[in-house]
Amino acid sequence: MSGSYGDDVDTSPLTARDQAWPCLRQFSVVLENRVGKLHELFLLLEKNDLTIIAMSVIDSADFSTVRLMVNNADRARELFKLNGMTFLETDVLGIVLPEETQPLIKICIALMQVEMNIHYMYPLLYRSGRQGAIAIHVDNIDLATTTLKKKGHQLISESDLQMDDEFF
Repeated sequence: MSGSYGDDVDTSPLTARDQAWPCLRQFSVVLENRVGKLHELFLLLEKNDLTIIAMSVIDSADFSTVRLMVNNADRARELFKLNGMTFLETDVLGIVLPEETQPLIKICIALMQVEMNIHYMYPLLYRSGRQGAIAIHVDNIDLATTTLKKKGHQLISESDLQMDDEFF
């Protein structure tokens, strides 16, 4: 048949996220700024066996934005959609803190050397061995990933969160 692919051509729809993506999925969930709304979010996640790995709340007069990560991003996305919640998804890097006296400085220097801007950073409720971890949002995930790996930093993937139970 004219125009068809041969048997030796892989036509599967692979994306970067299918190939051992070294990032974590952060959800930014918009909630009304009313008493009990954060509690409702926690109930939804925890009654569906999701563990909150990280959370940060940004408050305003009318609404709050809850940045969070869970141990199963696909399940969280499904729950948010089924419950009609407003949310955004963002890739962030999870980095195990090196066993140094100033681990954050070591990470920042590695990224500064390639002129990488860190937009925000917050701790993860995750441990690798006895080491803590952070999440960072940067300008360029690919460059940051390559740079941090070259400098010997251990990155955390979504599969690490699904398979590991070392949470605080």
